[in-house]
Amino acid sequence: MIKRSLILNKIILIGLACTISVSCSRNASDDNKLILTEAPGNIQLPDYSSGVSWRNLPGARISSIDVQRPGSHKTLTGDFYSACFPEISYDGKFILFAGQQKENDPWQIWEMNLKTLKYRQVTSGPEECTDPVYLPGERIVFSRLTINDTVKSAQCLYTCNGDGSDLRQITFSPDDNLATTVLKDGRLLTVKQQLFPVQGGPMLAVMRPDGTKADKFYTGPGNSILLSRAHETDDGRIVFVESDSENQTKGRLVSISYNRPLHTRTDLSAGISGDFYNVLPLRPDKYLVSYRMFDSDRFALYEFNPEKRSLGQSVFNDPDYHILDIVRVKPYERPKKLPSEVDMQVKTGLLLCQDINFKDPFFPDNSAAIRKAVKIEVLGVDTTYGVVDVEKDGSFQLKVMADKPFRIRTLDKDGNVISGPCSWLWIRPNERRGCIGCHENPELAPENIVSLAIKKSPVIIPVHITDVKEKIVELE
Repeated sequence: MIKRSLILNKIILIGLACTISVSCSRNASDDNKLILTEAPGNIQLPDYSSGVSWRNLPGARISSIDVQRPGSHKTLTGDFYSACFPEISYDGKFILFAGQQKENDPWQIWEMNLKTLKYRQVTSGPEECTDPVYLPGERIVFSRLTINDTVKSAQCLYTCNGDGSDLRQITFSPDDNLATTVLKDGRLLTVKQQLFPVQGGPMLAVMRPDGTKADKFYTGPGNSILLSRAHETDDGRIVFVESDSENQTKGRLVSISYNRPLHTRTDLSAGISGDFYNVLPLRPDKYLVSYRMFDSDRFALYEFNPEKRSLGQSVFNDPDYHILDIVRVKPYERPKKLPSEVDMQVKTGLLLCQDINFKDPFFPDNSAAIRKAVKIEVLGVDTTYGVVDVEKDGSFQLKVMADKPFRIRTLDKDGNVISGPCSWLWIRPNERRGCIGCHENPELAPENIVSLAIKKSPVIIPVHITDVKEKIVELE
């Protein structure tokens, strides 16, 4: 009996050792299996200053590699003229990507099984579709070129089922929305850039997957511009590549706090010469970055230690290609699935503001110290929707046409503009949305008071004007 017990114990110990060995081996290799976007080294890499085509890379390819296995590099999209923007599924078995099978084909969304390498087309049609991301609930979100009177010409966000059915538009403004990420809390973080009436600098915007509660998340200093998709780390940071405010061709590695994105910017690459293009966080002490020392070099894959803020060893390089997007082949936690208040049977939504004279003290506008705003004007793309008197406490409540872009500017008692117009807004059907004031700090929580406007019926927008024709305004 003793001998048999010893044998059984030995077998159990061997089994545990094997299990631990397999587990450790699997964990050790998690950082090694990667999906990459590679762009030919003889092309000039596009950026935001290049115009609307900056996301469409000619001749790009998606490849896989195990960095611990020499010779494991494999092209996955050999059947495509160009392919990029890979995104891994939650179970680590599939990737979404944007691709062109032929040079003049419109960009469409595709999905590939990483085991069989078989692929299928998700979207179809003449519109350019890029930047796909998996959503909880078996849906995906992506950018699609949209041309109409509402948004002019812009890359709007759409969602659909995994097979491309049940297509739904979720952004409705003349802004590009690209390089989208799904945060752990279920919201979308997208690189947003105003296109009309004047082109603005890219910023990070956040919204729910149904397009509600869209708001600013982060803007960079000076003339800097965002160059990459943002990624959320396990220790509560958002990391991305942003151009140097003095040199828009040089990418810097930037980190902000999820909790305070507007006031926690840190240049992790300060003091490091060279140029960053993208970043993928693996652990709090280890990132992978696409980096090059000189403009004549190809972007290659390097390790980066964010705690020491130091560039590590080279992981992979290809003398003929730039390494751009970086994706780890590993299952990951599914984000929260947020409930939706959108009701497509409702044609309007509500917007409440507590006080139009409340401003972020850091906002560069001192006019409010001299004049007090008592009215707002609601502006459409090419028209005005009317002027509204606000309540004595500066509050207003509007009932707005759903899924129509508008901006607001504040006026004094004589109709002179005090501030604005703000960036483009839209309200989804049945959405209830509130703000503190004009250009307020989005990190502030509203004061717990009952505004005068909430005690009255909302003002219907557009305001019906009987004695004058609708005027066309020159948008600033």
